[in-house]
Amino acid sequence: MRVIHDEGSRPIKLWTEDIEASALQQLKNLAKLPFIHKNGVAAMPDVHWGIGATIGSVIATHRAVIPAAVGVDIGCGMNAVRTSLTAADLPDSLLPLRRQIECDVPVGMGKGGAHKDDAVLDKHFQRLPQGDKRWGLPLILGAANDEGGRRAASQLGTLGSGNHFIEVCLDEAQAVWVMLHSGSRGTGNVLGRHIDIAKGLAEKYFIDLPDPDLAYLPQHTQEFEDYMAVVDWCQDYALENRRVMLELVLGAMRRRLPPFELTTEAVNCHHNYIARESHYGENVYVTRKGAIRAREGDLGIIPGSMGQRSYIVRGLGSAESYHSCAHGAGRQMGRKQARKTYTTADLIAQTEGVECRKDDGVLDELPAAYKDIDTVMANQKDLVEVLHTLKQVVCVKGG
Repeated sequence: MRVIHDEGSRPIKLWTEDIEASALQQLKNLAKLPFIHKNGVAAMPDVHWGIGATIGSVIATHRAVIPAAVGVDIGCGMNAVRTSLTAADLPDSLLPLRRQIECDVPVGMGKGGAHKDDAVLDKHFQRLPQGDKRWGLPLILGAANDEGGRRAASQLGTLGSGNHFIEVCLDEAQAVWVMLHSGSRGTGNVLGRHIDIAKGLAEKYFIDLPDPDLAYLPQHTQEFEDYMAVVDWCQDYALENRRVMLELVLGAMRRRLPPFELTTEAVNCHHNYIARESHYGENVYVTRKGAIRAREGDLGIIPGSMGQRSYIVRGLGSAESYHSCAHGAGRQMGRKQARKTYTTADLIAQTEGVECRKDDGVLDELPAAYKDIDTVMANQKDLVEVLHTLKQVVCVKGG
């Protein structure tokens, strides 16, 4: 860990030397805010530039939160579970298994309807907090009727697009795991209006900010209470989405593979969210923007890109990182740059041995667009210990 401490700012604690100038400037802008915890901002080893705030940053704040630091995919995170299957139980061709997963789990932007039966949808949706009249779904979803709730219910169990994925992996003992990555789907986009509300307050009260995207909502205001209600609900929604999706993936596997059982409890962790926590003896709001909680004993998932290894880890409880660690490999180039730099031939070569899409629709997700996951892991040995090393054999992406 190295520390950057400019005059008049909180310290920035970095677990890497690999950070672009634009991301470092974002961290410096953040460190100037008066409500940042005195121990500063933590930047994880996968840190890179992001919209609103640096991806791979951990932000502890007093009596205020920054909506743009969380973004709109609130509750995005991971889920993984080990099965009783081994590599010997897998068929020579994994294409039918990939096709079955893609059939059973809707993938891609705007897709919904993982279950066609309204009664099944309602069963899953009713597991989520419904709230009282003040904090009910109309406020959360911005809907004046049941349409918003129905739309949110229909998205449960769907993957989405971009860097979201479903993988079948093998660990160091050749045991088969299922691992997936998704968030709050379309429901999280309602958070965009709270970003605009925060910017409006900054303008109204002449608050001078180093970056407009750092506009904040002060505690004990109605705007703050409304926002935190939305955040809590979307985080619950994202957890339920991953739980439902895992059921669907396991069902697809049972149609294509020998009978099996689950041999671990599912590991489930957010890596884009807000939590109320205590650090250094003070109650704060912790925003993890591309980071997972890593208290002593916490289990977590740190994925590489398609073609790289992934890790199941146990937290070591580092106070300096606000009990956090990296959430993955982290991009080293933007999507447009990746498309200009690489071809589908590069994608095919870099995903050799993985049953996955190898077409232009996922070109910007090839491993070379991401940082090396083993370097990321080496830089955070003081934050987590590795329990299992996974290598994917099937990868499903929505493009």
